[in-house]
Amino acid sequence: MTPSPVTITFRARAAEIPPELWAACFGAPLEGRFWYETLEASGLEDQFRFLYAMIERDGAPVGIAPCFVHDVPIALVAPDAVAAVLKVLSRVIPRVGYQRTLFVGSPCSDEGTVGLFPGVTLAEVIEPLARAIREKARELRAPMVVFKDFAEGDLEALRRLGPAEGFFEMPSYPGTAVALPPPDREAYIRSLGHTQRHNLLKKLRRSRELLELTTTVVDRPGDAELAEIFGLFMQTYERGKTKFERLDLRFFEQVREKPEARFILQRDAKTGALVTFMLVFHLGGRVINKFIGIDYARAGKTYLYFRLFDAAVDFAYSVGARELQSGQTGYRAKFDLGHRLVPLHNVVRHRNPLVHALFRVIGTRVTVGSLDPDLDTHFKAKEKKGGAGSEKRE
Repeated sequence: MTPSPVTITFRARAAEIPPELWAACFGAPLEGRFWYETLEASGLEDQFRFLYAMIERDGAPVGIAPCFVHDVPIALVAPDAVAAVLKVLSRVIPRVGYQRTLFVGSPCSDEGTVGLFPGVTLAEVIEPLARAIREKARELRAPMVVFKDFAEGDLEALRRLGPAEGFFEMPSYPGTAVALPPPDREAYIRSLGHTQRHNLLKKLRRSRELLELTTTVVDRPGDAELAEIFGLFMQTYERGKTKFERLDLRFFEQVREKPEARFILQRDAKTGALVTFMLVFHLGGRVINKFIGIDYARAGKTYLYFRLFDAAVDFAYSVGARELQSGQTGYRAKFDLGHRLVPLHNVVRHRNPLVHALFRVIGTRVTVGSLDPDLDTHFKAKEKKGGAGSEKRE
């Protein structure tokens, strides 16, 4: 049987794609139309240009591939030795340290997704999609194309692009998620290892002795409260090592209007000062920990991150979620809280054969452990105990 013809057209805004197609292709637990419309309205034009590949088969829409263009710092994904060389070279040739790239995926989501109608597989559309993406990249003067942060379940289809389109694969920062067994928080506590459970309960007990907090869940904070939230967000952002996007107050003004969004707020019970917050999305059986903020002047032995996570677990159980997804950074604390790693992969192609060969060599030197010292320590500890199990270092 002759395969059905697949065609790709591009749209500049999420609203230009029919709502029913978004609903069919990006239903919960995926971050769908609400997320991309939020990003479009958040004043990120100096960092990203968003666009959307609409996939049709036999003239009927069957999928959406969200994309964005970004001048990416190569040092963000390069091993330390390579990053050091690029940093020196970029002082003489600034563009050496950056690469204009057309990404398939989202700048602020854990996993890249090509959303497809039920019954349509990624393998059926990946090659015509990749060809269309390459042509669009040429039009946008983006010499590099990256399928960003795709899950292992997509790799079989994406690997077709090796022989067919000349892409290569490299690991990305893994996501993290923790299962929430029914019926309540106590079941989660029991699911932890003995040492994890003992340490968590000890930290929570000590924190409560030092600082009494009141916790609320807000679906639309007012302007004054939002300013407090943003202040804590910036404290955490400035301390972060990995900065792919820069968000300002406009993002929070937009996202608070979305029904999927909730803000978990913790205040000093005596003064009323905001001490921590977590922006979460409730998407079906999953709650996503999107962004957090902590007053680091009160951190240290008050273990505020663990108090905040404990509140997020309570919220997730209250809405019937069975998984809490926690993002791609801060691995050490997340291991302590029972998170598993979710392997993610980038699939990459540069238009210039020589540069492509160079990046491919760099890619062979990138391992999951080389991306983050907490990951490196984690894998070494697992290996010392007799193997990393299902978690992959490469």
